[in-house]
Amino acid sequence: MNKWIVSVIIALVTMATIGLMIIQVYWIRDAVKVKQAVFFRDVNEAMSQVIFELDRIRFEERIIHQRKNYLQQKYLQQMHDSLNQAIFNGMQNIKTTGDLDLFIQKTNQANNTLEQLSVRLLGLDKGSGLLNNKDVIDSLISSELRKKRIRTKYEFGVLSPVTNSMLLQKTGEYPEELRKESFVFNLSPLGIAYGYPNKLLLYFPDEKSFIVRQLWKLLIVSIFLFLVIIGSFLFSIFIIFKQKRLSVMKNDFINNMTHEFKTPISTIALACEALKDKDIQKSETIYNSYIGVINEENSRLGVMAEQILQTAVIEKGQLKLNSETVNMHAIIEQAVNSKKISAEEKGGIIEMQLKATKQQVKGDPTHLTNIIVNLLDNALKYTLNVPHIVLNTINTKDALLIRIQDNGIGISKGNQKKIFDKLYRVPTGNQHDFKGFGLGLNYVKATVELHNGRVTVDSEPEKGSTFTIQLPII
Repeated sequence: MNKWIVSVIIALVTMATIGLMIIQVYWIRDAVKVKQAVFFRDVNEAMSQVIFELDRIRFEERIIHQRKNYLQQKYLQQMHDSLNQAIFNGMQNIKTTGDLDLFIQKTNQANNTLEQLSVRLLGLDKGSGLLNNKDVIDSLISSELRKKRIRTKYEFGVLSPVTNSMLLQKTGEYPEELRKESFVFNLSPLGIAYGYPNKLLLYFPDEKSFIVRQLWKLLIVSIFLFLVIIGSFLFSIFIIFKQKRLSVMKNDFINNMTHEFKTPISTIALACEALKDKDIQKSETIYNSYIGVINEENSRLGVMAEQILQTAVIEKGQLKLNSETVNMHAIIEQAVNSKKISAEEKGGIIEMQLKATKQQVKGDPTHLTNIIVNLLDNALKYTLNVPHIVLNTINTKDALLIRIQDNGIGISKGNQKKIFDKLYRVPTGNQHDFKGFGLGLNYVKATVELHNGRVTVDSEPEKGSTFTIQLPII
């Protein structure tokens, strides 16, 4: 896919994703505003009922108080009349100065007693008993809020506008918030005939969190959609680049495979043409030479075809192992012998340091041999120097470690994570002498893991690589 087209697609998808996220944010903001308006409406409706109940109770208190005053006034009047009658009767019995003094003394005592009783009975009302009872107000507010499904912490108080002071407060925790951020309701909606009405203040400390909690389902869905959109966007970009990379790798694979197959096919074709050419004198030696070339190139074609087929089998998960007890030192020696001539042709050596005392593993001898051969083949192929390969074995607690160290071109840190991917080939810059399909290390990793082992690489560019295979011992 053209790089410009990919950039345009990514830009369009990015703008669409950002647009959807902005719309989602505005939608959530509007939903919060709607919930806040509903909350205000419900609080006002609930408190209207509370004010109605409070005014009804206060009105009943007023009626009871007025009746009580009437009865007290009537009782005092009766007491006053009785006292006057007693004084009048007492005046009829005054005969001497002593009787007069005694009469005056008793009259003063009676007046004092009557005055004290009047003060007690007609004492000024200290205020509504309701306003001194926080529990009643709290119970009314709590009941009405529950009816509106408002279940959150609240604080209330009664403010006197005349003195600008709080007559009472539920807990006393939020005095400033009650004055500045609360809902305000008149306790007496009867008009100014009764003076300035007291104010009932109601404050919700957790108002915002309560409103947000009402939207938790919407928020969860929105967050989920955000994550889905972002995840889908990132996944789409990943797939686009992956497909682009796979396309490049596929083209490289086809080009390499064509070149690799073309060389032996051309060699076989030339050998066949030479054998058919009647102008060339043929001896048994020439025949054997051409037939040897044909057999060698045919074997090479077979190995390449087998490698491709094995990769397909591994990818489908159909590779089956014929497991048996295997001596890995014998496998290593066999693999080294098969590659010794190739190393000597380049003037190099393969050095073995087999120090493991426990070398028996459970596995398929054919695939284990192929693993070592593949790694040795890469060590011989990817080098610009005279090959020097060191192959050693050691034991850990429950495993056999096989290390293959070379002096090749090395692998950068960024490429070390990718070299085991199918069809991946490390870029070699201007060097085009390294042929291959990008299948060998993928086969090595998959086969080692089928043997319950693992393979790792430690490498630096221009300093060589060390591949380590860990297999469980028996």
